[in-house]
Formats: sequence, C-alpha cells, structure tokens
Amino acid sequence: MTVARLCRRSPLTAYESESLPVAAQRMRETHVGFLVVIRPQQQRVVGVITDRDIVTAVVAQGASPSEFTVGDVMTRNPLLIEESQSPVSALGLMREAGVRRVPVVAEGQLVGVLSVDDLLGSLAQQLSDVVQVIRTELTAERSARP
Repeated sequence: MTVARLCRRSPLTAYESESLPVAAQRMRETHVGFLVVIRPQQQRVVGVITDRDIVTAVVAQGASPSEFTVGDVMTRNPLLIEESQSPVSALGLMREAGVRRVPVVAEGQLVGVLSVDDLLGSLAQQLSDVVQVIRTELTAERSARP
C-alpha cells in the first residue's frame, strides 16, 4: 500500500499573496485547519498554513490579522511526501518533523494531503482484520475439533 491510497485528494489551497482573513474564512467554511500554499497557475507547494499558525503568530501577539498575508505567516519549505511512499515511511517522516498533516506530491505536483487521522484509519482497519483472522481461526478450530 502507498500513501496515494490513503491521502485526501483535492486539498484546499491558498496563495502567498492572499490576505490572512480570507484564508482563515476558507478554513472556517470548510471546517479544516490546514491549507497548502501554492503559487498561482501552479500546483507546486511553497508552504503550508494552519489555524495554529494564525493564532500563535498573529492573534496571540495582539496583531490584526488584516495586516498580514498568508505568505507572512506560512511555514515555508514544508515536509512533502511522495504519493509512492509507504504509510510507514510517511509516518516516520511526519514524526521526525513533528507534523500531523503533510502535502502529498507526485513529480513535484500537489495531489493530496495525508494526515495522522488517515494513517490511524488505515491502522484501525488493519487491526480489525487481525482480530477477524483470530476469530475465524477459533471458529474453524472449534468446528474441526469439537
């Protein structure tokens, strides 16, 4: 299995020149806390911005969000995961970088976003499959050797 199978396609994006309130409003309307920052007319990732970035860099400092652009607050050169990577290697990279969400790229182009939630969902399914194997084995043994 690869990250391509787990990531969420069509990630929400923003531009560096976009005003911070516009980006924050998009987050609110779509109920997300993470936008991938791309250059206009491209799908190349230049940064990421989170709701936490907005709070810690602007609001908690007592500054006015309307005075900032996405580019002023975003994290530049974020970790990127290739869609061909395994979930295990992606999780290791995310752990090392200390991030819960990461843009997924194919040949440098943005194709999705992978989150810890996506990885947990996959792991939960795998654990459920293991439990089912054990139950099936017990049922088969009881049937074969009453």
